[in-house]
Amino acid sequence: MTETSSTAASAVAPIIVADNLGVRFRRNKGARRSFKDLFSGAKRRTRPGEFWALREVGFQVAPGEAIGVVGRNGQGKSTLLKLVAGVLLPDTGSVRVAGGVAPLIEITGGFVGDLTVRDNVTLTAGLHGLSPAQIAERFDSIIDFAEVADFIDTPYKHLSSGMKVRVAFSVISQLDEPVLLVDEVLAVGDRAFREKCYARIRDLLAEGKTLFLVSHNERDLKRFCSRGLYLDGGRLVLDAGIDEVLARYNAEHGPK
Repeated sequence: MTETSSTAASAVAPIIVADNLGVRFRRNKGARRSFKDLFSGAKRRTRPGEFWALREVGFQVAPGEAIGVVGRNGQGKSTLLKLVAGVLLPDTGSVRVAGGVAPLIEITGGFVGDLTVRDNVTLTAGLHGLSPAQIAERFDSIIDFAEVADFIDTPYKHLSSGMKVRVAFSVISQLDEPVLLVDEVLAVGDRAFREKCYARIRDLLAEGKTLFLVSHNERDLKRFCSRGLYLDGGRLVLDAGIDEVLARYNAEHGPK
């Protein structure tokens, strides 16, 4: 049975509610569900070649909380963030977010490789609700923060991995969305830029933003997060203070 934190229960209306979340993937890409399976109770059964990346996961998050998602590789952490971001649909259960999400959950940031940095900044910011005037107002600060002034008209696909992260984080952190999702990608950047990102995350938390952080860096998790979700085998085994969650994880799998 999942152990839950009392912080999940609050008089404040939650900004995120996950209820019985489950996601099933196929190991064999050639496998196909029949038409009958898609529209019958059979779709809930695990078929050969399938596995549950997440199963029966439920929690609530209050506005302004900073959540660290902990677990070994392949235990459902990134899948959970994609569900919260709305880029992946659950096979069972639901997740509701009261407001938009600013996701930094892949190194590409969801950007289009053939478009220039300029066009990607404009497109991504626009898709997240910024008006042309707001984009123009923030454009220079986005480029300055990312340190890519010489590459504005370069196709995104030609940037280095570190530069892609700089651009993606700079755009995402300038959005007005109330929820920020960060999935390990900051580990790609250099140390000086990571420190800039950390300062920006602290500012966003001070503004009341809600943070989901997936990281294998225990120091970073303790730096920002007051609460942790520990996933193991695709299930939420502990929802508690970040120190308690890390202690449990370290006891079972060794230090992060």
